[in-house]
Amino acid sequence: MIRKLIIATTLFVLAGCANVEVEDYASTTPRLDIAEYFTGNTRAWGMVQDYSGEVQRRFTVDITGTYDGNKLTLDEAFLFADGETDRRVWEFERVDDHHWVGTANDVEGQVNARQYGYAFHMRYPLDIEVSGRTIRFSMDDWMYLQPDGRLINRTAMKKFGFTLGEITLVFEQVNS
Repeated sequence: MIRKLIIATTLFVLAGCANVEVEDYASTTPRLDIAEYFTGNTRAWGMVQDYSGEVQRRFTVDITGTYDGNKLTLDEAFLFADGETDRRVWEFERVDDHHWVGTANDVEGQVNARQYGYAFHMRYPLDIEVSGRTIRFSMDDWMYLQPDGRLINRTAMKKFGFTLGEITLVFEQVNS
């Protein structure tokens, strides 16, 4: 019995150490290039869920993207279901076909982002107000381009290595 418990515990710990890397998607299609996808107007619909899966907030985001061949600027206007608004401006500089360095007005420091195949990934710190106090989360942000052109975004909001919330968005390009 003790031997089975040790084996089960070891497998559980090892499974927790396994991570998917964005490079694992290198041979997948359709290929996502964030500059191509976000240049122009994009709309997203999203929700924030707590650790139990309960939806805490719903929102839409209108994004205006401009690209000059090296720098991608994403001007994001958020409208939450309760009427609150917010704005984030991302600036990404292309390093090569797979790597970007980004900054945002509410993100501390530079963010290293990678894109391979249909996937895009970045991690960054973000201060979020929760119940009247500010908590710094580590955001683990993944985007996946779908065959129909929509982009699905899942972000794990982590603190001390534990996922305390998740954000899910669906992006769609808007003809202007």
